[in-house]
Amino acid sequence: MSESVTVNEAATPEPAHEPAVTGERGDLLEALAKQRHFLRFTTRDLTDEEAGRRTTASQLCLGGLIKHVTAVERSWARFVLDGPSAMPDFTAMTDADWARRADQFRMLPGETLTGVLADYAEVARRTDELVVTLPDLDAAQPLPKAPWSEPGARWSARRVLMHVIAETAQHAGHADIIRESLDGAKSMG
Repeated sequence: MSESVTVNEAATPEPAHEPAVTGERGDLLEALAKQRHFLRFTTRDLTDEEAGRRTTASQLCLGGLIKHVTAVERSWARFVLDGPSAMPDFTAMTDADWARRADQFRMLPGETLTGVLADYAEVARRTDELVVTLPDLDAAQPLPKAPWSEPGARWSARRVLMHVIAETAQHAGHADIIRESLDGAKSMG
C-alpha cells in the first residue's frame, strides 16, 4: 500500500509566468490561469487516497480531473502546432482506446497527487509559452475527426485557447462538487 501524503496548496506547483503579457493574449492567459487555480485549489490539503476517491455518482475524482484537464490542454496545444494529427481519430477508436482514455479520469496505482499536479504545472507552463510566442492567434487548423466535430470545421489558436479555458472552468466546477462531497470544503463561499 502506498503512503498517503497530504498535498498542501502552498506546495502545489504553480506555473512560472513570463513577463507581463498585455492585450488579448494577456487577457486569455489571465482567464486560463484563474480557472487553473480554481481547479488546483480543490486539491488543497488532500492525500493521494482522497484525491482518488469518487464522491458522486460519476466516475470522476479530483486527481482524475486534473489528469484529464492536463491531457486535454496538452493535446490542444499540440493541435495548435501540428493540426489534427496531434489528436486521435475519435471515430476510429476501439474499446481498448476508450478504456485507456477512461484512465485519464481516475488515479491509477502508483500515481500521486503531487505528480499529477507537477505534470499539470509543466503543461500549463508550455501552453503559456506557446500563447506568448505564437506568431498569429488567427492561425487555424482543421478539427480532428470526432462525432462531436462539425465536418470541415477549422479552429484558430484563439478558439482553441477559449475552448481550453471553458473546459478547465467546467471541470473546476465538477471538482468543487467532488471536493464538497468529500469533506465539505468549498473553493468559494
